[in-house]
Amino acid sequence: MVGEVRLDRKVLVKLIRRKRRLVFLRNVWWKFTKFENNPTWRRPKGKDNPMRLKLKGHPPIATVGYRTPNVIRGLHPKGLKPVVIHNVNELSRFKPDEVIVYVGSDVSLRKKLEILDKARAQGFLIANEGG
Repeated sequence: MVGEVRLDRKVLVKLIRRKRRLVFLRNVWWKFTKFENNPTWRRPKGKDNPMRLKLKGHPPIATVGYRTPNVIRGLHPKGLKPVVIHNVNELSRFKPDEVIVYVGSDVSLRKKLEILDKARAQGFLIANEGG
């Protein structure tokens, strides 16, 4: 990639922990009982809507300025890139110090155990290995 920045994993983890985590809720979700169970984000519309006008004392609106920095976007909290694996051969494409492995949900138990054994042997971190 052009202009790609390579940072140390410790720096990435620090940036991920520090990132702003806002929950955007719909307008007047606190006022009406029909929104209490589903206050998920809806863009405020209306000519005089104070939330749309960004007036003081009203909740923030989801805008591009709140987006996660490009360096840490999509990374696992451990600072690794998540990768979904469906068979043992796919492990050879990745380096253990750069990715964290998720075993695909449609993989059978026998194949999942094979993938987990091989991934552990190669030193991969596995996110969904189960109990």
